[in-house]
Amino acid sequence: MNNLTRRNLIKAAAATGLAGALGSRLAFAADEPLGITLIVPSPIGDVGWGHALAAGLDPIKAAYGDKVKVTILENIAEGPDADRIMTKTVADGNKFLIAGSFGYQNGALQIARRDPSVTVLHASGFQVAPNFSPFAAKYFQGSYLLGMAAAALSKTGKLGSVSAFAIPELITTINAFTLGAQAVKPDIEVSVVWVNSWFDPAKEQEAAKALIAQKCDVIFSNAQDTPSVIAACEEAGVYSFNLNSSMKKYAPKTYLGCISTDWSPFFKASVDAHLAGTFKGANTFLGVAEKVVEVIDWSPDVPADVMAQIKGIEAKIADGSFSPFTGPISKADGSEGLAAGTTMPDAEIVALDWHVKGVTTPLPK
Repeated sequence: MNNLTRRNLIKAAAATGLAGALGSRLAFAADEPLGITLIVPSPIGDVGWGHALAAGLDPIKAAYGDKVKVTILENIAEGPDADRIMTKTVADGNKFLIAGSFGYQNGALQIARRDPSVTVLHASGFQVAPNFSPFAAKYFQGSYLLGMAAAALSKTGKLGSVSAFAIPELITTINAFTLGAQAVKPDIEVSVVWVNSWFDPAKEQEAAKALIAQKCDVIFSNAQDTPSVIAACEEAGVYSFNLNSSMKKYAPKTYLGCISTDWSPFFKASVDAHLAGTFKGANTFLGVAEKVVEVIDWSPDVPADVMAQIKGIEAKIADGSFSPFTGPISKADGSEGLAAGTTMPDAEIVALDWHVKGVTTPLPK
């Protein structure tokens, strides 16, 4: 596996001549390995979103061996550089692209439209084409469960979230976290600090400290690719949890749990379909039922009776008999968000742009 950085890729593009690469795609024989490229906006470390995506490729390498060639392009900022780098990797003959960030959507979609022989998977987006599938995890199912645990352990009635960007996916996880907490303590409040970055250890740590200063005693590290929030909470003696991959080693005493993601079944099925010529773009939204989302590393501090309730709800989420987004739900401004007895469909969940009552921090404009 090759791990390349933004700087190296831009140098390579300049050295080979991007215009020439675009004009003369390499033709590979049928027995050439399938080139699979994963591009992510932050470094591939031992934790976080990029780590989880990269781990999702391991079963493909195990299944296909030298019939696939996997390249990981890490620390690629969203924007024109990413577009150029994705274009170059396809021009170099890679036919399977995993665009691992919301901000890669437009550039990756243009690549798919230009070349029907390329299959593109795009994280957290909403556009669909015959060879272009957005994919997202139902993190909200896990954050609802952890909200229940957080409320049971909170002494102040104030919870917090250090969140990357105010996009629907992360708004949704905060809302479900709040709703889960309210199922245990109806008057609980949640404060949010948006850091506007996927990877900024210093800013994330300061955001966590700010929430702790506001008496938040359980903090949700919402889509950070560093353990900064988790480590700051451990130092302060405050419970914390996160998305994507376990950070328990950074908080052995105060770690509440992890909403882990296993992308390998989806990635493997997509590669299988590409090789068989049967791939069809679709909006893919996977959760507990598909075993893509799972809460792991539960804190032993969660009371036994609350954990029994959590496991009961988890089973209902898995069999489809319960959704965290079931009315009545009020918006933060007091208006109706969802009527009693109704369940929000996935199409609305993935586009959610408002906070539920109990979230005290207004969304950025």
